[in-house]
Amino acid sequence: MNFGRQTPTIVVLKEGTDTSQGKGQTISNINACLAIQDTIRPTLGPLGSDILIVGGNGETTISNDGATILKLLDVVHPAARILVDISRSQDAEVGDGTTSVTVLAGELLKEIKGLVEEGVSTNTIIKGYRYAARLATEKIKSIAVKVDKSNPEELRDLLERCAATAMSSKIIYKNSAFFTKMVVDAVLTLDQNDLNDKLIGMKKVPGGSIEDSLFVSGVAFKKTFAYAGFEQQPKSFKSPKILCLNVELELKAEKDNAEVRVEEVSEYQAVVDAEWQIILSKLEACKDSGASIVLSKLPIGDLATQYFADRNIFCAGRVSSDDMNRTLQAVGGILHSTTSDIKPENLGTCDFFEERQVGSERYNFFTGCPKTKTCTLVLRGGSEQFIAEVERSLHDAIMIVKRAVKNNIVVAGGGACEMEISKYLREVSRSIAGKQQLLVAAFARALEVIPRQLCENAGFDGTDILNKLRMQHAKGEQWAGVDFISESTANNFDKFVWEPALVKLNAINSATEAACLILSVDETVKNEESGGGQGPPPGAMRGGMGVPR
Repeated sequence: MNFGRQTPTIVVLKEGTDTSQGKGQTISNINACLAIQDTIRPTLGPLGSDILIVGGNGETTISNDGATILKLLDVVHPAARILVDISRSQDAEVGDGTTSVTVLAGELLKEIKGLVEEGVSTNTIIKGYRYAARLATEKIKSIAVKVDKSNPEELRDLLERCAATAMSSKIIYKNSAFFTKMVVDAVLTLDQNDLNDKLIGMKKVPGGSIEDSLFVSGVAFKKTFAYAGFEQQPKSFKSPKILCLNVELELKAEKDNAEVRVEEVSEYQAVVDAEWQIILSKLEACKDSGASIVLSKLPIGDLATQYFADRNIFCAGRVSSDDMNRTLQAVGGILHSTTSDIKPENLGTCDFFEERQVGSERYNFFTGCPKTKTCTLVLRGGSEQFIAEVERSLHDAIMIVKRAVKNNIVVAGGGACEMEISKYLREVSRSIAGKQQLLVAAFARALEVIPRQLCENAGFDGTDILNKLRMQHAKGEQWAGVDFISESTANNFDKFVWEPALVKLNAINSATEAACLILSVDETVKNEESGGGQGPPPGAMRGGMGVPR
């Protein structure tokens, strides 16, 4: 009892703070995610459309890669940003399936939107979805086919099939036969223990046709800034010694370096002579090392350029860190931070060095490297946007091949795997009592969005093909999927439409976790004016139980 005393009003949140909670907030979050799904679903599959995105500075990007599109879209809704995050994580972890994971997460939310509106507890839904995801994961592992890695021909065939499937939805699918060999060669060049894809360099040179692209088993980089005397240097060597430096070989003006007070001209001349002596001793050390090629991450000035030209030595300064690291991986040797005590065993070598014209650019090529654990793809094409999309397409294919090397279990693509899991979950749901039956069945229906969307994007009759697929899978044809050539269904495993099982496993688990996370939020606190550490962060979200799930 308060005996007539009034409880004072307590202000907890800063003025202007917007709070919304309960079932309405959960539905709002689901609708935001469905808007993201509607934006990206037309890009799914071999016949999906591209999206043209114009940035704030007028820069245009044309792509059908899910991770790229979502990264460029300025998504501000905090719940919808979760879909952006899972697309990025799929791209980082697997490299492909970025559109599929976003579409699947949206469909999982769409299937249970009605249940949320009817008042079913989100905790019950989360429990059902996690159970269904666990069943789906076990099913994928049980039906996946393992390929023998000990047979080089069989392994290469597997990698080429996976690369071709990854390219089927990309802009380069008509040239997939050309690029498949290039991608597999690139991955097999790497050290098979760590498979560091950053050692695969990609250089873009506008002009020429797409099949003018080059695979370089070694290193290629664009000719760096050159001083006078550069054209007098030799442009090709056989079995050269290569010296890699992190040393500046350039004279600096005295006024830029330090203040020197002198009383006589001879003293000033002594300072100048000392500077010249320092740089000449560095150049002499480079020549005495026996190197035919000198590369440096720092500038090599006009004096050094002319000095090397007079002695038939090739030099390149301002070589980027990435190019220098890949060069060291290919030719061997070490990066020197001083020119004193250069030992012959610390120099690199290759069979052949050449500077030659590629389109409108000059490129330096190091080939026949004894320690080659790196390679370079020189991409050609008609426009910069086109080449940029080719680069993104090849990145996805390289990541898929990389995963296939590490995990040599594959499943059929074209919606075959999703339909088989959907059939399995429907059968399991009939043996479960209570609300969980509805939730496992909802998960099964959501998986069908992949083959349905593939059909819709291709202009096929989605309902008719989906009915055929359900019938075939019910008869035990577990690899039946959408066939884009016959506009019907086919055994996609026999047609070599293969994908690493890791793509499906990661997509289903990521989509389920995203859906569960969004369902666990029942309150959003938003303060547009917050700053300086005061008040809650903009778009802060709270879990239904007030604790992290």
